Amino acid sequence: MLTDPTMEALAAQLEASGDYRVLRRLQVPAGGFVPMPHMKRAVFLDVETTGLDPNVDEIIELAMVPFWYEDSGRIAGVGIGRSALRQPQKPIPAEVTQLTGITPDMVAGKTIDFAAAAQFAGDSLIVAHNAGFDRRFVERFCPQLANNRWACSFSEIPWAAHGFESAKLSLIGQAHGFYYDGHRAVNDCYAGIEILSRGVPVGGTESAMKVLLSSTNSRSWRCWAEGAPFEKKDLLKGRGYRWADGSDGGPKAWWIDLDEAGFHPEMAFLRSDVYGWSAQIRICELNALNRYSDRLHTIPYAIPAN
Repeated sequence: MLTDPTMEALAAQLEASGDYRVLRRLQVPAGGFVPMPHMKRAVFLDVETTGLDPNVDEIIELAMVPFWYEDSGRIAGVGIGRSALRQPQKPIPAEVTQLTGITPDMVAGKTIDFAAAAQFAGDSLIVAHNAGFDRRFVERFCPQLANNRWACSFSEIPWAAHGFESAKLSLIGQAHGFYYDGHRAVNDCYAGIEILSRGVPVGGTESAMKVLLSSTNSRSWRCWAEGAPFEKKDLLKGRGYRWADGSDGGPKAWWIDLDEAGFHPEMAFLRSDVYGWSAQIRICELNALNRYSDRLHTIPYAIPAN
């Protein structure tokens, strides 16, 4: 059997030809990392569910992997992850099994100790690759984690602007030269941490984690264009607004999230191009404690000055 050095020599020859790209299997850390006092702890989290609606569907797998980082964005070490399966009250849809690889037999009789999961996470920053999905499910089944700071490696890092063709985790990994076994949440967590440790763009000196921290620690705002004229819907949609039907108890209106640079220009746009008068526009400040949460509509909102 070929030894690893031989494999690497062959891989180097292929890469040197310019006609091949080699993908290496992601190696899972062995654990045992001892953090220094100045390092901060985070947990990469992923869930698999029976569907897309956090009000109806259920978590069938929860995975968490701890890691430690510095303020510079350097990821210093990775701990041992944990993963648990859970039998839902209703059968797992066939399309979910096809997507996740989780079968009814795998979850039969199994439960997730959400109290233990909350204790494992502690007060760490929670990172998810699509936190807008994961956080809403987690807050329903494990409300203790509602008070943690959350960050999204999918939406808070401008992957396209950094030259990536997709924000899909597996494709970002391939751009960085590695692959991993999919279909299990814990593997996605290890891959996500590895990606956060890499440069953006590929080969860059600034880590994806540094970019994520910059976004997570910044303020942003959610703006609801309540009462906007119906004929303005295409204008709003083309500008990036999304429609909320009010089923979560929040406003029934078009909404958009804005960073500090875009806030005042957007207020001016709404007043001049949508309402045509000095309208009172509903806004809510977003931060890592409430971003991606269904609790947003319970947070007091403000009306910006004209």
